[in-house]
Amino acid sequence: MDKRTFIKDMGLIGAGVLVGGKSFALKKTDYLPTAPFKPDSLGYDFNALEPTIDTETMRIHYTKHYQAYIDNLNKAIVANPAYANQDILSILKNVKPTESALRNNAGGYYNHSLFWKWLSPKPTQPSSQLSSAINTSFGSLDNFKKEFAKAATGVFGSGWAWLVVDNKQLKIVSTPNQDNPLMSFTEAKGTPILGLDVWEHAYYLKHQNKRPEYIEAFWNVVNWDLVSKDYAKLK
Repeated sequence: MDKRTFIKDMGLIGAGVLVGGKSFALKKTDYLPTAPFKPDSLGYDFNALEPTIDTETMRIHYTKHYQAYIDNLNKAIVANPAYANQDILSILKNVKPTESALRNNAGGYYNHSLFWKWLSPKPTQPSSQLSSAINTSFGSLDNFKKEFAKAATGVFGSGWAWLVVDNKQLKIVSTPNQDNPLMSFTEAKGTPILGLDVWEHAYYLKHQNKRPEYIEAFWNVVNWDLVSKDYAKLK
């Protein structure tokens, strides 16, 4: 993307012309973008998650890493025209493990577009419905956080930890790199309603190699309102 196009797109984001605030592909009635893909809006400023996630990390994560996944996804679609008219959810479900460029960048685009929405500068709490489900599946919210932290810490190298709904049950799973539970070939199955990026670029400027410290801080900025709404859709 050239500088002029990038500035134009960033202006659209700031004006709310893009898709900030919409549900993202939990149901066919939700937002399901097709190529050429564009960045989804954060819905908050780069500094809004301070001190949990620092301004520079958010700026680099969004404008460099996320943008690179989008640019490379659009290139991969050109190289694989069979996917040109598929929405992002269909691409994730149909991509083959050997289609590396499409697999990695479709996952990178989708995972991050969800991730921005799962973060909020405003403190929130799980709904009573979600709290009840968490207690049933994990014993308590505190125990859920411990189990989730264990999954996130246990990702070797780069990847994601997820809270998913699978057959109407809550589960914690993890995936390597930019894979996610919607891809047909992953061992982890379910529809993500919360996820944590544990690639080093998501936390290294502030936390260096202290991934557990980053995971603990994550709970300060979780958008439980959205997680609760998405859980209710899938219940």
